[in-house]
Amino acid sequence: MEASWSPPVGCSKPHLEKLTLGVTRILESSPGVTEVTIIEKAPAERHMISSWEQKNNCVLPEDVKNFYLMTNGFHMTWSVKLDEHTIPLGNMAINSITKLTQLNQSSMYSLPNAPTLADLEDDTEEANENQPEKPHFDSRSVLFELDPCNGNGKVCLVYKKGKPALAKDTEIWFLDRALYWHFLTDTFTAYYRLLVTHLGLPQWQYAFTSYGISPQAKQWFNMYKPITYNTNLLTEETDCFVNKLDPSKVFKSKNKTSVSKKKGPVQPAGAQKGPSAPPSASKSSSGSGNPVRK
Repeated sequence: MEASWSPPVGCSKPHLEKLTLGVTRILESSPGVTEVTIIEKAPAERHMISSWEQKNNCVLPEDVKNFYLMTNGFHMTWSVKLDEHTIPLGNMAINSITKLTQLNQSSMYSLPNAPTLADLEDDTEEANENQPEKPHFDSRSVLFELDPCNGNGKVCLVYKKGKPALAKDTEIWFLDRALYWHFLTDTFTAYYRLLVTHLGLPQWQYAFTSYGISPQAKQWFNMYKPITYNTNLLTEETDCFVNKLDPSKVFKSKNKTSVSKKKGPVQPAGAQKGPSAPPSASKSSSGSGNPVRK
């Protein structure tokens, strides 16, 4: 059975506090955050785990088993309030043991020649020295969906050596919407810490890809910085298009002097060749090193 529980400020259940690593208090103290909600789930029974392993011919890693013996899945959400509107923002999820299903490798159509995920395999792709070998959509790897990522991709528990699958051969990978693989962590425990410390911000998994998160997601990352996120990625390469928002100054008004742009009378071509004297204020501002407004 599942029950929705919104932890009030200053009050929490001990096991949920341990499960969320204390992130609920950090969120509650953040500006604009509201409706921090955890879907409380009962622990999975041992026979459910054994039945899953027998059905899938895979041995779950010990940290995954311990997680499901504590809670049969995990779901935590939070929202932000802008003006009078409440916007759902953070979402952290781990599928229950019954929803830990293998990615469908069969055709979604009944036609004999319909494409499958295995048709996307490219054996000519060279391995990256900085990353482990990427998972395969065919029988060489066994893939189970841990988190649907709100439609932004899939986080998968990957068995690298096919069936029968051993616990020591598992890794956590992110499959983006273009069906490219990106390595996340070696263990489920390490991934769970990433999930919680990134606060479930939208598209946070893309921070571990070569192309990074979207500009819109960067705005949320700037306002609600993840606990362990490398903020240099937000400042070094994105100054050209990311607005750095300060919540305390967002609604402050600024007095701007209006600059009238009037076109003077058209001069003959010969007169334009001579040196004209621009206004002294404009000349002094450009000479002091300030950028010239075009």
